[in-house]
Amino acid sequence: MATIGQIMTRELSVISKATTIREAAGQMHEQLIGSLLVKEGENYSGIITEADIVRAVAQQVDVAITTVDEVMSSPILTVEKNLSPHYARDVMGGKRIRHLAVTDAGIIVGIISARDLLAYFKTVSKEI
Repeated sequence: MATIGQIMTRELSVISKATTIREAAGQMHEQLIGSLLVKEGENYSGIITEADIVRAVAQQVDVAITTVDEVMSSPILTVEKNLSPHYARDVMGGKRIRHLAVTDAGIIVGIISARDLLAYFKTVSKEI
């Protein structure tokens, strides 16, 4: 059976907490991704997702001046890379989220999204 570490995205996309929501949305659009880790110095302080941006727009937040640290999710929910994709699916479902940071001994080394899990489970179901 595969592990989260085998199907996660290893390239971390990051943004500063002082970046505006509009700039974050632009970066997500350019990179075709649904989340950005928010970095503060050497540490990650949160994650901003498409859902956070939609929520801000729906609440009529001025995305041109409001910074990501005002709408990001914190603390970052994580899963260890050696766990099963089923575990990540259960965490996402239970928390009603679509992105988890992946850790190796407590250090963030990747991201797994609901889209990654859908692709994995589609492949597994074809093997049965």
